[in-house]
Amino acid sequence: MSDTEKKPNRQQVYTLLVEIGRKSGDGLPDKATGAALMIYASGVDEAEAVRETVAILKQADCAPLDVSGYGTLAEREAEGHDISEEERALMQRALDENSVIVAQMTPFFD
Repeated sequence: MSDTEKKPNRQQVYTLLVEIGRKSGDGLPDKATGAALMIYASGVDEAEAVRETVAILKQADCAPLDVSGYGTLAEREAEGHDISEEERALMQRALDENSVIVAQMTPFFD
């Protein structure tokens, strides 16, 4: 099968906000109580993107507590979200690499 005959890619990229708690070896700043991670994850549906993201975060010694989904690029555009070229490039990379990309990490402090 040539590149032009490939079956369509069913993968889409989902924007996820993941709250993580503390765990030994998580790489967060010393006094942080946790963090919020903005993630772009590929999957055939949002549930798969969430499962893959949680599995990868656990492998990275993180402790995922909560995941909020914000949908695909098209869904976010339909809701009027302002999406930068940098975000679009990271989403495309997640799709191209069938990967999970942490776009931003915001630590929490008490």
